[in-house]
Amino acid sequence: MALDPTTIRRIANLARIRVEDDQLEPLSHELNGILGWIEQLNEVNVDGVEPLTGGAQMAMKMRDDVVTDGGYPDKILSNAPDRHGRFFAVPKVVE
Repeated sequence: MALDPTTIRRIANLARIRVEDDQLEPLSHELNGILGWIEQLNEVNVDGVEPLTGGAQMAMKMRDDVVTDGGYPDKILSNAPDRHGRFFAVPKVVE
């Protein structure tokens, strides 16, 4: 499916985008390229795949809620401008 300049002007109008006449040809190539990719999706075999209307229908995978120090404090503290032992050192802000 190739888009003609009239259709591109209508799409731009619906999208509230101002398109000058000299921009119609490049925009036509871009939109036709996008439509080509969409047409390729029609070739994908989706037999046995149930339609999905949103991510809310899927159950999220949960991990154990375990408190750890991350396992590599030296790597983390290597970015600190100042440190005191295994902690970040910050200037005193309350008198």
